[in-house]
Amino acid sequence: MKTNIRKKTDIKLALALLFPSIFLLLLLVAYPMVANIQISFFDQPINPRLSATFVGLKNYIDILTDAEFFKSLGITLLYMLLTVGGSTAVGLGIAIFFNRPFKFRKTARSLIILSYVTPSISLVFAWKYMFNNGYGVVNYLGDNVLHLFDQAPLWFDNPISSFFLVSLFAIWRYFPYAFISFLAILQTIDSTLYEAAEIDGASAWGKFKIVTLPAIMPVLLTVITLRSIWMFYMFTDVYLLTNKVDILGIYLYKTAFAFNDLGKAASISVILFIILFIVIMIARKRVNLNGNG
Repeated sequence: MKTNIRKKTDIKLALALLFPSIFLLLLLVAYPMVANIQISFFDQPINPRLSATFVGLKNYIDILTDAEFFKSLGITLLYMLLTVGGSTAVGLGIAIFFNRPFKFRKTARSLIILSYVTPSISLVFAWKYMFNNGYGVVNYLGDNVLHLFDQAPLWFDNPISSFFLVSLFAIWRYFPYAFISFLAILQTIDSTLYEAAEIDGASAWGKFKIVTLPAIMPVLLTVITLRSIWMFYMFTDVYLLTNKVDILGIYLYKTAFAFNDLGKAASISVILFIILFIVIMIARKRVNLNGNG
């Protein structure tokens, strides 16, 4: 009897302690999500005093038959692949290099993560300054010093060069996340495993394939999954750098605030949520299978 009373008391205490967190989750996550799904079925004016018109699945049909949406989706997927692949590879390579003792190691680590901890707005304006066609250091070196081109290119005014620059910016900006994650797991690998592989005649690539890769695989899959989600929803960096790269975040923003179509914008976010949910479920299964194996 006393045990049952104690269990009920523990449950009440647990619920009381969890209530603030649950309330915030419902208020900040669940309510906006439900409201967004509701808006996606309406022709919702920006003016809250005007009544919304129920249009059913029209917003979803308009989006799924809009060529610009699929063009934006393709640009986003390519942007995601380049930035996630690039930042992961750079982060892993530098982590392997740093996984050994050398002079000023701690200072070098601090410099490595500067791009990740510095506010985005500062980095964006630094990049725009460097690539400015009039006084940027990149055009000065390429035109006046090295004479690589006849006239200074308009880097952020051209869609192709803008795309590669925002991708390069994202790789440089976010590779420290992969670097920190990989360095932490690399330091847990027993050095005797590398010694045994070296005795067996394994090359540097062989030691990486046999020892390093299996050890870091769960972290690798986690980094790729999380980074893919973040880059798929990227908006701020690209929006501040240029208006020539219409990734999905930019496309959604223009739909909502340039064309004042909140219902269609809400339907875009629902579609993106479904796509990401499927990707996360697939990635989660792979991580679990790898962990069990």
